[in-house]
Amino acid sequence: MWKLRTGAPWRDLPERYGPWKTAHERLRLWTKDGTWEKILDRVIVKDDAVGDLEWIISVDSSVVRAHQHSAGARKKGDAATESKPSPATGKGSAGPVAG
Repeated sequence: MWKLRTGAPWRDLPERYGPWKTAHERLRLWTKDGTWEKILDRVIVKDDAVGDLEWIISVDSSVVRAHQHSAGARKKGDAATESKPSPATGKGSAGPVAG
């Protein structure tokens, strides 16, 4: 949960949680085999019995990162994109843009 809360790299995991590779592998396996869903189901059942917990879910976009190559890429079919010359003719593949 520390990793998800902070958004820090796995290698920065505090020593008290053990080796980062072990923690990462455990998270991966528990996600794949449904352990996290089972834990949440148990918490929900206990909360329903007690009634003290209010469930609030929030997504903070400040920790959502785009891939390094996602910024500044030209879009497919973008009118501002220059046409590349055809290897056969040496001419561009599109004519001039009318204004």
